[in-house]
Amino acid sequence: MNQTIKVLSALAEPTRFDALRLMWDGREHCVCELMDVLDKGQSTMSRHMTALKKVGLVVDRRDAQWVRYRRNPDLSKKLIALVDAALSLEKPSKRKCP
Repeated sequence: MNQTIKVLSALAEPTRFDALRLMWDGREHCVCELMDVLDKGQSTMSRHMTALKKVGLVVDRRDAQWVRYRRNPDLSKKLIALVDAALSLEKPSKRKCP
């Protein structure tokens, strides 16, 4: 499967889409923050973040007992444009993003 289809498939899931929207600012976000904002449990968030990491959209860093995620700085311009387009088509949820 090519990278575009993998990315679109990963973004088709609402929790992953919302998580990526939060991380698209380029800052690091602790998994605890994502859990709180998206109102999801730790195992659910871990599963979704693993899926985003697997397709190369995010990278992680362990910080003691926490894992911090951020947008992959090595994404191609084409993939960035693809995600930008997807995010621009969907209005943010009513949840407040930090």
